Amino acid sequence: MDGKTLADHAVDYGESLGAEYVEARFVNSKNENYFARNGDFLSIQEKSSRGLGIRVLVDGCVGFGSVDVLTKDEVKNRVESISKMAKLSKRETPIEFSEEKTVQDTWKVPVNIPFKDISKEEKQDYVKRLDEGIKRSGSKRFSIRNKIKNRILFLHTNSKDKYIVNSDGSNIRSDESFISLFTILNAKVKDSSEQRMLGLGACSGWEWLKEENIHDFVVSESKKLVSTVEKSRSVNINEDIDVVVGPEVSGIMAHENVGHPSESDRIIGREEAQAGGSFYDEFLDIDDQDPLDLKQSEIKLGSDDVSVIDDPTINRSPGFYLYDEECVKARSRYLIKNGQLNELFLNREFASVFGTHSNGAARSSSYSREPIPRMSNTFFEPGDHTKEELVEDIDKGLLIESFTEWNIDDRRYHSKYVGLEAYLIKNGRVKDQMIKRPALELTTPALLNSIEGVSKDYEYRMNFCGKSDPMQPVSVSTGGPYLRIRDVRLG
Repeated sequence: MDGKTLADHAVDYGESLGAEYVEARFVNSKNENYFARNGDFLSIQEKSSRGLGIRVLVDGCVGFGSVDVLTKDEVKNRVESISKMAKLSKRETPIEFSEEKTVQDTWKVPVNIPFKDISKEEKQDYVKRLDEGIKRSGSKRFSIRNKIKNRILFLHTNSKDKYIVNSDGSNIRSDESFISLFTILNAKVKDSSEQRMLGLGACSGWEWLKEENIHDFVVSESKKLVSTVEKSRSVNINEDIDVVVGPEVSGIMAHENVGHPSESDRIIGREEAQAGGSFYDEFLDIDDQDPLDLKQSEIKLGSDDVSVIDDPTINRSPGFYLYDEECVKARSRYLIKNGQLNELFLNREFASVFGTHSNGAARSSSYSREPIPRMSNTFFEPGDHTKEELVEDIDKGLLIESFTEWNIDDRRYHSKYVGLEAYLIKNGRVKDQMIKRPALELTTPALLNSIEGVSKDYEYRMNFCGKSDPMQPVSVSTGGPYLRIRDVRLG
């Protein structure tokens, strides 16, 4: 019996047992991983999985489970055990799911070259050539040979067919494809060293590597890393200055300082002991507050120049999808609009708590994981300036193009970002002088209120975001525009 038929059967059988809501998600997935260190392959993996995730709502309690023995009897037994588990929960406050539009649709990731059309040898060869490019790049005048001490490359591809059906009458079929390249490079020159982690990826086929010129980009970044180690100097700046941060830095800020605290399960407290809470709970009364009224509540988090968007519908982006894991149509979400809190990440369960509708934020990492509120592509909305215009009226400041480390507390309030490739700005011009490890250490409100000026340039970066227990890593993008941050003290 095929996965679609079994998913339909699970929903029908769950309803016959008296469940108020039943949802079944069949996923057929194939992963390939190529992991190399300094030119030697440490691991080459190919893994396929097929399974069914089932969720029921019974007497105000939710039960979730999965099955990978795909027979009618096994699915029937699993539905029974999940329903019993839900009934035993006996919650004081019943769980409800928001009412959503019934949909039947199909969507797919556009692919020109499927991964199956590329042999394992070709995939290995790509990693080998990239490693060799990193090792040998540069001229006699500027060579990085023997300066990149450690080169870790991880190439990942994933193809999956998915079918989601629920007792409301919705069903969604999807054909998905994802590719990523993750690198860790360590450079050392004399007694100075730095590490560069770079995540690149897209919802695409094999063609992405060539179309985006990934080989040359990574080689270029390795040169910049060595240059940073050779040229950066520590400078004590004992005054408030202006800082311009690049897409890589603004992206991680949007993700950590705005995206995570906007997750409704964090605000309510479900994630408190797992991935942390949200400082939003200080001004959001979850018993009375309706997210649709946030703009009327005038909860100001940043300057008028600050708007943060999460948009899963960006074609080919790392966080791309057109329907979430609960059959809700995806759309762009303004988390912050002109400095004001505007919207939260909601799945059907937490949308009901807030008395509104889901905004299509339910995601899961596999058939064996429950859908929960997650980010996709989160970024500061581009503005009207060029990068040069952001720099022009800065008398003394810094341009921070990339970061080497970051830290943020569990409530996403106190944050620290340490620059990697950073340059002195003087009299409106970026100088050749590189600054070693400048640190921006600000609370989220202080950071967002210090932003004055956003570029129209935009770049995305791929990342994996982990959350929940068991851990659920999902692909997201953390890029964005350049930001000008006024009058901040550097560490």
